Amino acid sequence: MTEMAIANPRSGSVRLTPRLALRDAEGITRRNLMRIIRTPRQVFSSIIQPCLILLVFRYMVGGAIHVPGVDYVDYLVPAIFLEAVLMGGSTTTLALAQDLQMGMIDRFRSLPMARPAFLVGRTLADACRNALALTFVIALGVLVGFRFHSSLGACLAGVALIILFGYAFTWLYATIGLAVKDPQTAGSVSLLPMFILFFPSSAIVPVSTMPGWLRPFAANQPVTVTIDALRALFEGGPVYHYLWQAVSWCVGIFLVFLVVSLNLYRKATV
Repeated sequence: MTEMAIANPRSGSVRLTPRLALRDAEGITRRNLMRIIRTPRQVFSSIIQPCLILLVFRYMVGGAIHVPGVDYVDYLVPAIFLEAVLMGGSTTTLALAQDLQMGMIDRFRSLPMARPAFLVGRTLADACRNALALTFVIALGVLVGFRFHSSLGACLAGVALIILFGYAFTWLYATIGLAVKDPQTAGSVSLLPMFILFFPSSAIVPVSTMPGWLRPFAANQPVTVTIDALRALFEGGPVYHYLWQAVSWCVGIFLVFLVVSLNLYRKATV
């Protein structure tokens, strides 16, 4: 069956076969990867921030924190792995706000391409950047004393979960960028998910040490259950209880913000 692309002369949107839509997304992904390569400070920023947080808590604060039954470095470092992809998503927010301000989205609107390809390409490129940053953070974690105590398969599953979590949250950050539009405001607002979810979680200290009014939120929010799943995967122990919750959170966040961001993108390109 012959592949066809039918353009809408008013909006530039097209009805494409899945293969052509994937080709559009691939092209946008390459464009954004080249943009990341040409601005290495984006990658450097994604690497240096989680590395600094790791060093601060490992050597400056960690000595005052005691977690029963586990070395604090093994407790902390899986959380920093997750924090690396969570913080890296702020680049997605800023990049989309800049594209809106510079009229880049209007330029893509004029092309006969699938509209979702722009956001899919953006998020896939940022997922690649997050994976690169995660590699450096894992290396640093090993250097400061973290050790994997589980099987190779479980450790690889943990890394895959981190990447899945980061990709899901990339769509949340894309939604913020499309909603805020102004790059300066976007840079500030993009830090909110980090502060709202990472610090009131089991990342730094056990949830049991928190005030009673905070524990229900801290124990059941996506960052806590994902970090607990990672610790189980990396250190060994019961995994299923935390893993299914973590995957469910990732899938739910992805689906919700996929729909919201696509709606915002359509409105931005009307």
